[in-house]
Amino acid sequence: MLLLALDTATPAVTVALHDGHDVIASSSQVDARRHGELLLPAIDRVLAEAGRKLDAVTGIVAGIGPGPYTGLRVGLMTADTFGLALGVPVHGVCTLDGLAYAADLKGPFVVATDARRKEVYWARYADSRTRLTDPAVDRPADIAEQVAGLPAVGAGALLYPDTFPKAHEPEHVSAAALARLAAERLAAGEELPAPRPLYLRRPDAQVPKNYKVVTPK
Repeated sequence: MLLLALDTATPAVTVALHDGHDVIASSSQVDARRHGELLLPAIDRVLAEAGRKLDAVTGIVAGIGPGPYTGLRVGLMTADTFGLALGVPVHGVCTLDGLAYAADLKGPFVVATDARRKEVYWARYADSRTRLTDPAVDRPADIAEQVAGLPAVGAGALLYPDTFPKAHEPEHVSAAALARLAAERLAAGEELPAPRPLYLRRPDAQVPKNYKVVTPK
């Protein structure tokens, strides 16, 4: 097994290689505006660090969000393209699940990432491997009662201490955590979801009102 894991659902552009036993190389850079520019060089760097060629990869793991439309699609399109080119399966893993796994907390807690617009993407967890709720997007004040008293991880939790007073790192997901979680689930015989994006809301780009269609004469 050689899994190539990547995620661009948060400001972190993160890539890792997992050989079936553990992560053998990884890279993470935080830059919310340069996902497309940074991802492929990061993949090249991780492969070089591990001394492996791209054609040795046996599977792709992609963080499926939730996340902003522009950043998230960079990672998913790259994962799909590599999967088709190499003829290997592409597995989806919820980005929030990767953060929960990296946090390694024992009791109930919350994962919250920054959804912008003064909102967070969030979910509740029983432990680092068990999600209790579907990912959602909400204003922090609107979910304060649901998360009251719970520890929280992620950039969204750190941004809103009034709602998440027990917030701490990790701030962003790491592909290393995604790879370890995916490898663990695959080894247990679990079927991972297809790499389809969890946008949770419509993209910012909209067709202008009173848009006129121009047709050739």
